[in-house]
Amino acid sequence: MTGSATAVHLVDARRVDLSNPQLPESRQPYHAGTGTARPDGPELSRLVTSVESFGKQSVTEAIDSYQHAGYRLRGLGVVVGSLIDPNGIANAHIRIHALEGRLFRRVVEEAAAERHLPCSTWRERDLYGVAARVLRQQESHLRRVLKACGETTGGPWRAEQKAAALAAWLVLADPEDGGRGRRSENQKPNP
Repeated sequence: MTGSATAVHLVDARRVDLSNPQLPESRQPYHAGTGTARPDGPELSRLVTSVESFGKQSVTEAIDSYQHAGYRLRGLGVVVGSLIDPNGIANAHIRIHALEGRLFRRVVEEAAAERHLPCSTWRERDLYGVAARVLRQQESHLRRVLKACGETTGGPWRAEQKAAALAAWLVLADPEDGGRGRRSENQKPNP
C-alpha cells in the first residue's frame, strides 16, 4: 500500500512464501501427520531451520524489491490468528498450529528488525475494529475501500489479502505501532 491514512493505493498483491515450496513439509513443520505433532529431533530442527532461512530470504527479497522500485517502507504489518503462547494450549493439535504461527511470525519480525523496520502484529478477529478506531472510519467504509483495491489486482482478492492490505494501511497511518498492534520483542530501534 502507498499513500496515507486517508488515501491508500494498492501497489502489489504478491504472495511472500515463508516456507520452501521445494520442501512441502516445511509448510507445517510441527505436523507429523493429520493432527499429530512432529517429535523434537533432527527432522523438526531441519524443517524449522528451513523456514527460518527461506522465510527470511523471501521477506528480505520483498523488502529489497520495493526499495529498489523507489518505495520508502515505513514498516511491516502481520495478521495472525492468535497471540496466545502455544505452551499454554492444552489441545495438542491446536498447539502445533500455534507453534507454526509463532514461527512464521517470528521470521517476519526478525527480517523486519534486521532492516530496522517497525513490525506490528494484529489478531485477525480484532483487525477491522482496530482499523476503524485508528483510521476513524466505519468498518463498512474500510471494506469498500479494500474491495476497490482488490479490483486492481486482476485476479482473486481473498480475505487474507484484504487483511494484509488493511495491516499495511495501519502501518501507513502509524508505522511505529500501527494503532497499538503488538510490537515484536525482536524489534530493534529505528536508526
